Amino acid sequence: MADLKEVTDASFEEAVLKSEKPVLVDFWAAWCGPCRQIAPSLKAIADEYGDQIEVVKLNIDENPATAAKYGVMSIPTLNVYQGGEVAKTIVGAKPKAAIVRDLADFIGDEATKA
Repeated sequence: MADLKEVTDASFEEAVLKSEKPVLVDFWAAWCGPCRQIAPSLKAIADEYGDQIEVVKLNIDENPATAAKYGVMSIPTLNVYQGGEVAKTIVGAKPKAAIVRDLADFIGDEATKA
């Protein structure tokens, strides 16, 4: 299981906003317990649905400009970007199944639409 790709203020536009496919950005920080709690779920989602959605992490302590630009006030915040815009925001730690359900519009998994 590969670690999630890290994006920065500098690489955000290229890696996220210009991506051909939807990108789930995990806004997190090293001191955030719930962020660490959902990390394995996000890795699993990246492994399972990586052909449909890109999953990346952005450390808000190291990259405050992007977090501020998108109004990230609490973490973990998961934003899905599609076509350079925020298409969905998920705030707080959730089990993997709940995150997958929230992403149903982007990953086209029939199991999530039940």
